[in-house]
Amino acid sequence: MLHNRFLRLGTIGALICVSLAGPALAGSGGGLPWEGPQEQIQQSITGPVAGYIALAAVAIAGGMLIFGGELNDFARRLVYVVLVAGILLGATTIVGLFGSTGASIGGSFVAEQTAIPNANRVGGGEGRHG
Repeated sequence: MLHNRFLRLGTIGALICVSLAGPALAGSGGGLPWEGPQEQIQQSITGPVAGYIALAAVAIAGGMLIFGGELNDFARRLVYVVLVAGILLGATTIVGLFGSTGASIGGSFVAEQTAIPNANRVGGGEGRHG
């Protein structure tokens, strides 16, 4: 009898702990010490200054490859690294030039598909009779 009582109390206690664990775990996210610097780096990489730096890097590296003459192997590889870094930094600007952004892909298509058919037609329905 005593064993069954402890078993029931233990089961009820375990169920209460499990039911209270969800909100406790959900409330502990965010505010970690490394999130601030990561967000600052992301804003610096995707900002307008990074676009100008990327444009200058691509232009200078392209000029070095075209008009550089005889570059040794190390210098040529360094110019390629600068060229690729400039392209990667300017990738968000390049994608923006093509007119695609993250939140608006297919937005007008969804609005056209969800329109109510015959919404502007006058004279139909129950109001027609009188």
